[in-house]
Amino acid sequence: MKKPERMALIMSIVERGSGGRLVKLYNKNQIFTHIRCEGQGTATSEILDILGLGGSEKDILLSITTCTAARVLLDKLDDELRGAAPGRGIAFTVPLSAVSSLIAAYIDIKTKPESEGTGNMDNQVKNSMILVTVNQGYTEAVMDTARKAGARGGTIIRGRWAGDESFAQSSGITTLQAEKELIFIVAPTEIRNRIMDAISKAHGLRTEAGAMVTAVGVEHLVHLG
Repeated sequence: MKKPERMALIMSIVERGSGGRLVKLYNKNQIFTHIRCEGQGTATSEILDILGLGGSEKDILLSITTCTAARVLLDKLDDELRGAAPGRGIAFTVPLSAVSSLIAAYIDIKTKPESEGTGNMDNQVKNSMILVTVNQGYTEAVMDTARKAGARGGTIIRGRWAGDESFAQSSGITTLQAEKELIFIVAPTEIRNRIMDAISKAHGLRTEAGAMVTAVGVEHLVHLG
């Protein structure tokens, strides 16, 4: 039996209201498995106007597919499909180390082999996605620190802490609030550690912000719209 190809996550961030049309575009290009959610951009209105990025409210699309299909789609978005994506934003891929075997098999079967072997993804990781989980109400302060360290902006999703309640007590954390905000920051890998260190130093787990900071490499990034 053929082993399913390695999988990747495509994360697409576009203007609010564009997510549904982006799903249709991706489906036409053999990307079939999506989760859509809503977020908030952190750029100021002045920066949004200068960059032509529209409003700060965002649709976030998480799509799972094969690494080959992801590479082919982003190559197309950067070439023949440039301008076809609804709304302005970015799309990038993150490699997945494991996926449910049933989902992987379904995606592998649905994806036509004609896309194999194409694309020219650079294996060098030039960008990273920094994920900051912070207590609600401290996002602006964290982003100010991140910008001073070189970040250009981020996207926010609201959530709740669902971990073991004893975690805070055993680690000496006194400000672990239930209401959380997740900040996604895409930045050049060369300044990733500088941004992460700055956030951890100013807003770490033992501060009122209670920030937890992680990062993952981004394989391919394109601008949409």
